[in-house]
Amino acid sequence: MTPASIPEPRVAEADLSKAGRTLGTRPAVAVVMPVLNERRHLRAAVEAILAQDYAGEMEIVLALGPSTDGTDEVAADLAAADPRIRTVPNPTGATPCGLNAAIAATAAAIIVRVDGHSMLPPNYVRAAVEALQSSGADNVGGVMAAEGVTPFEQAVARAMRSWFGIGGARFHLGGEAGPVETVYLGVFRREMLDRVGGFDEDMRRAQDWELNYRIRRAGGTVWFTPEMRVTYRPRADLRALSKQFFKTGQWRREVTRRHRGTASARYLAAPAAVVGVVGGTVLALTGHRIGLLGPLGYVAAVAAGSAATSKGLPPAGAAALPVVYTTMHLSWGLGYLLSPRDLAEPSDLER
Repeated sequence: MTPASIPEPRVAEADLSKAGRTLGTRPAVAVVMPVLNERRHLRAAVEAILAQDYAGEMEIVLALGPSTDGTDEVAADLAAADPRIRTVPNPTGATPCGLNAAIAATAAAIIVRVDGHSMLPPNYVRAAVEALQSSGADNVGGVMAAEGVTPFEQAVARAMRSWFGIGGARFHLGGEAGPVETVYLGVFRREMLDRVGGFDEDMRRAQDWELNYRIRRAGGTVWFTPEMRVTYRPRADLRALSKQFFKTGQWRREVTRRHRGTASARYLAAPAAVVGVVGGTVLALTGHRIGLLGPLGYVAAVAAGSAATSKGLPPAGAAALPVVYTTMHLSWGLGYLLSPRDLAEPSDLER
């Protein structure tokens, strides 16, 4: 499924109310997981799924990319040990391709997206199905609960849970249940996934945001509930953090190219900060002292934001927090500004 060329339908609410709103008390659930080089985490992630307290029928479909670390052997052992686990090939290794392959291999009414390094709490699937039933939504998700182990990881986790670090999305900050633009991971009604054409296989990142946009355009609802929490392990060093946010910024720009009008103030804040810092510095270096307002203003904002959000961190974590904020903001902003127009074109290996 590659819905980039599929028109975005607008569906009347009355039509949606008749289309698969009633799921039954225990609808069949398929947990789909794209896997690539996840040998360290795969067994624990699958065991957490098998430990769900959901009383209905449940299966797990692993989409196996071209791993080089022995992931396929672990997956084969898991599938041999439990008939609820199946594997499908994902030759490209791309996340949206793996998701679509896994979804195509099941007929379950509910699709639960999980990553190979996610650790689901025991009530996750049950809470998701209950939220789908009570809200009538087409996709539900909860809190991306960032938790770090080292002081640096704790600083990153704190930044990812703060408005100053990453904006006001409820799946980062928490909040009351209700409709939102997007959610972390996602638990979907199969009927809506089929309606909009699944994940866009050209979107190697930001595919969740892009899919949720099409769901909302089709008249559906994306729903946040704080009852669903998934532990997220942040990047362990500055280089990995910078790469992650640069790539995210690039792909978020691709979403705005495909769907004009989606560039909100929250997404433009980081590119604006980059322009202010770089442009102001250039002005100052050419003798225009007013340009110092850009970089100095940003430094002051980071200092204030760090002071306001560092409570409870260990000293090393608090010291790292300003650097973490700066890396996240500027990497995301640069990625957005430098995103190439051919970003979503397939590579030569995939043609």
